[in-house]
Amino acid sequence: MRKNKNIVPLKDLNLTDRFLFDEVLEDRETYQDVLGIIFGKEVPLLDQPQTEKELRVSPLIRSVRMDVFAMSEEQSIYNTEMQDTRKADLAKRSRYYQSLIDTNLLEPGIPDYNVLNQSFVIMIMTFDLFGYGKYVYTFENRCKEVAACSLGDGTVKIFLNTKGKNGDEVSQELVEFLHYVEQSTDEAAKEAKSERVKRVHKRVCKVKLNEEIGVKYMQAWEEKYYEREEGREEGRKEGRIEGMEEGRIRTLVNQVCRKLLKGFKGPDIVDMLEEEEEVIQKICDAAGRYAPDYDTESIVKELIQFMDQSRMQ
Repeated sequence: MRKNKNIVPLKDLNLTDRFLFDEVLEDRETYQDVLGIIFGKEVPLLDQPQTEKELRVSPLIRSVRMDVFAMSEEQSIYNTEMQDTRKADLAKRSRYYQSLIDTNLLEPGIPDYNVLNQSFVIMIMTFDLFGYGKYVYTFENRCKEVAACSLGDGTVKIFLNTKGKNGDEVSQELVEFLHYVEQSTDEAAKEAKSERVKRVHKRVCKVKLNEEIGVKYMQAWEEKYYEREEGREEGRKEGRIEGMEEGRIRTLVNQVCRKLLKGFKGPDIVDMLEEEEEVIQKICDAAGRYAPDYDTESIVKELIQFMDQSRMQ
């Protein structure tokens, strides 16, 4: 059996890994500490945070899966995402997340939009998305003609950058936390002066030593690994480029349909298979026309016909 030498043991993961990030922040006290560091004040949460929370308003509209989601005692909504890979759609992704959060806040028949909760979409990134060297980029809706005039719609988007350079403009605690996110080690925790960072580290250590979580991590990794290996092997069996493309499509269709049958949605499958979002979405769209049994041969045929038509155009 071929073994993957690239697996990172759970004990060596940093908080930049989404699996560890979710497991650590699903603890209410830990998430409260993280929000306290970001906002520079205590943020008591109303309930236990939800990880990998799915929001969907219609079967025909794309859902999203949020890393960590919670409501504070003041009824504010906090959604925090870990982004370790630079993607061109992060700004508009934050917009879509915000829209789905809002859509799920109003019950039918409520006429007053002023009851919408204040909400924060927070993205922690290991890269500088905007290129200004800031640790924090905060966005609110303001008037273009009068900069001091805020729309006051209660929405805030915050992008945190672990590669920031303006330490004199933000709290030392935030800088320590963002550095710890990238290097979640005993050494980094000892160097930190922040008690909240040290408490976050205690939670990280607890998660890494938990055997049940360790099994969950290995299961998640093995599922991804063997599905990717299946795809590569299928491609290697085909001699022609055209055949390799068809083989790869067939493998992906089988993988996606298995996930759909288990109840997973498009965004979940993108993360699980680590494939391009557009590719997985195209397969999901085609599969939806053959639900609930998902006739894979018909789906493959439809996708190949689509590819052939695209090449002819």
